Amino acid sequence: MEYILDPWPWFIAGPLIALVLFIMLYFGKSFGFSSNLRHLCTIGGAGKVSDFFDYDWRTKKWSLLFLLGTVGGAFIASKYLMKNHIVDINPKTALALEELNIKSGIDSYVPAEIFDTAHIGSAKVLAILIIGGILIGFGTRWAGGCTSGHAITGLSNLQIPSLIATIGFFIGGLIMTHFLLPIIF
Repeated sequence: MEYILDPWPWFIAGPLIALVLFIMLYFGKSFGFSSNLRHLCTIGGAGKVSDFFDYDWRTKKWSLLFLLGTVGGAFIASKYLMKNHIVDINPKTALALEELNIKSGIDSYVPAEIFDTAHIGSAKVLAILIIGGILIGFGTRWAGGCTSGHAITGLSNLQIPSLIATIGFFIGGLIMTHFLLPIIF
């Protein structure tokens, strides 16, 4: 299949993200995805278990549509608009991945050694997914939002809590990448 487009350069994609933020700000909305999990839990009836989920999710249905559009757009872009799935990474990063026995990390955005369905049954991968999910859920709730909400919307609105949260996200990512990931793999 012939792919249609090259990735958009930063000077086009960046202003388009800013335009979306301005439009959302104009309509009194804020950008972030972690709140969608709360909405989905509320739709599923979690309000019967916890007051945190006891609200009218219909007032936030625009957010669910935004999530659906993002997932749909990502699917269309990855299946029909990409020329290839080979990641252009630094050779030092490729060597570091190979030292962790992740050889497909240079050939794919989703390394098979971590995300292949054959590995989901292993106790190690299940533990990583469960513990990682709990930590991400806890951190997102504790920080009052996710990376996209804080780093894109919060920082553009000059919110100090978003600056602190974003610094924390980066510190956590560096700790995970340089200290914990080598121990796990």
